[in-house]
Amino acid sequence: MANEAVRVLPTHDDGGKLLLRLVLGLLVLFHGIAKITGGNGFVTGALAKAGLPAEIGYLVYIGEVVAPLLLILGIWTRAAALILVIHMIVAVLLAHTRQLFSLAPTGGYALELQAMYLFGAIAVMLLGAGRYSMGGLEGRWN
Repeated sequence: MANEAVRVLPTHDDGGKLLLRLVLGLLVLFHGIAKITGGNGFVTGALAKAGLPAEIGYLVYIGEVVAPLLLILGIWTRAAALILVIHMIVAVLLAHTRQLFSLAPTGGYALELQAMYLFGAIAVMLLGAGRYSMGGLEGRWN
């Protein structure tokens, strides 16, 4: 019995990476599309209120449009995920610091959406794009 072969289930790592990239990219892209159609006044206002130049607010389009598109396509995936990590940290610091250590009225973490985006992006940074990407397996940033 000790020499009996152990049956190992096949893994689908590349499919999981694709799914993570697509869901994360699409969900963040919806926020970017909202900013394209409705403007980024909230972001520039929050920056000005924090004493920072309001013009920095236009970088939101890189974090919520360019980076998600790169994630979806699987091009420069790790760099795009890093941009998203930075974007989420800035978003939490600008708009959600009061909620950082609190629960929502429903009992969940108050910043669960932001946390999922942040840690999902960290996971993509660590995992890379996988086989199902336009960037392929080669390259430092995929």
